[in-house]
Amino acid sequence: MAALPVWLQRWNFIDRAKLERQLWDAFERQEDLQALVDSCEPGFQKEVWTTTLERIRKIERMMQGRQAPESSED
Repeated sequence: MAALPVWLQRWNFIDRAKLERQLWDAFERQEDLQALVDSCEPGFQKEVWTTTLERIRKIERMMQGRQAPESSED
């Protein structure tokens, strides 16, 4: 199957979700996400990874202010 044109990829949920998952998996492995995004060729993957990285960083900032729940030992 040939690659979809860039304008169609933007609307392709499955391709977008796969690329987002790749970056989230890298996040879980504690890889350098900025280096991964920077090493992407310009195009659809870089566009998706850039927006996903912004979301990941936003979640990280929100979580920094929260404490882990205390364990209750009864």
